[in-house]
Amino acid sequence: MANKNKAEDELRKLSIEMQYLEQTADALQQRISMVNAAVTDLTYANMTLDGIEKEKENSELLVPIGGSAYVKVKLADSNKVIVGMGAGVSIEKTLPEAKTTLKERLDELEKTMNAAQRQFTQVADRINSGRSRLETLLAAREGKP
Repeated sequence: MANKNKAEDELRKLSIEMQYLEQTADALQQRISMVNAAVTDLTYANMTLDGIEKEKENSELLVPIGGSAYVKVKLADSNKVIVGMGAGVSIEKTLPEAKTTLKERLDELEKTMNAAQRQFTQVADRINSGRSRLETLLAAREGKP
């Protein structure tokens, strides 16, 4: 009887741990998705800066405003860029400075992405081993009267 109670306790604890791990995995997947979106955004910004670097002042450009819509603008100064620094604060930087800032952000996001992916892999491994143990416990429980 003591073994049955011990097995039931382990089954209960393992079940709770599995729920926690699955929630953690979901949260990590959401975080990875958000970081991916930020990486994509910064990559497009970098590509745009590369394009602007090749343009001359007063060149006509099409600037995307979302929803596959564009606005025609004239480039006033190809060497000045306004860069958001966070908390609603933006500053003017030279084009090379802006590119450096974006590159640094991309590097940080890649580190964050790698860390989140490593964590996700660890959690997924624990989920898999926990499921195996759960199956073993359930099989043993069903095999007994």
